[in-house]
Amino acid sequence: MNIIYMGTPEFAVPILDSLYNNGYDISLVITQEDKPRGRGKKIKHTPVKSRALELGLNVFQPENVNDNQSIEIINNLNPDIIVVAAYGQILNNKILNIPRYGCINVHASLLPKYRGAAPINWAIINGETETGITIMKMDEGLDTGDMIMNKTVQISDNDDYITLHDKLANIGGQLIINAIEDIANNKAHYKPQDSTKSTYAPMLYKETGKIDWSVSGSEIYNLVRGLKPWPIPYSIYNGEVLKIHKVEFLKKQHDEQYGRILMANKDGIYISVNDGYIIIKELQFPGKKVLTVEQYLAGNKIEEGVFLK
Repeated sequence: MNIIYMGTPEFAVPILDSLYNNGYDISLVITQEDKPRGRGKKIKHTPVKSRALELGLNVFQPENVNDNQSIEIINNLNPDIIVVAAYGQILNNKILNIPRYGCINVHASLLPKYRGAAPINWAIINGETETGITIMKMDEGLDTGDMIMNKTVQISDNDDYITLHDKLANIGGQLIINAIEDIANNKAHYKPQDSTKSTYAPMLYKETGKIDWSVSGSEIYNLVRGLKPWPIPYSIYNGEVLKIHKVEFLKKQHDEQYGRILMANKDGIYISVNDGYIIIKELQFPGKKVLTVEQYLAGNKIEEGVFLK
């Protein structure tokens, strides 16, 4: 089967590997343009491009995949199917109608919940106990196509974005093979989504990480888990941005005002919230490395009684 693969971030790499390792003919890998990344803002390959080049696959990086040149390139390859995983551009009908079996998408949620750009993050932030992978046939909408199959994954209290991302990406790699086999053998069942049950997982911005200390401790705990490694949740301490990389939540009744630093020791920085205490375990100040609180306190002080804003 002749496959064109479209994907960009780390999430899409195990899916590409799965297609390659299962012997499919990947005639082209389409990924987003290389962009400046990291502190030095050096131009770097997308993770999918890096992996595709390692595998000896042809790579195409159009600014707009829906332009005439891109459509001509795709059309000339006469793909049986286009597999898409976190590519980053919405495909128009001209592309959707090129492959013999259409375009299928690997989406990191149990659709119709969490349509959109950041389903893994928002599932954790919203305190979900389960999520999953959905394979769907694409239409012109945003994650609105008919579902082919899905698989549920439990979200543990200790999962953060990184651990859940890796679980889902690997399952996506397994599930896409099953879906392609069903499609090729005319065994696939296409189930329309119930749009009345849809929810949205919007893009993340730096401001998404601003902590509101008036909400419950579990909400703050979930925010920190869901925004690792970007955008790291933050608060303002004595006029400085304090990035908060890891926390614990201790549920307990008290009379303290929320957002106040109650104490700081090697076990963490205790912040009052309305139903207990958030204990900061790892932090980072501007221009500094990520440190455990114990490491930070070895050479610095945290002023007790100050309110985080």
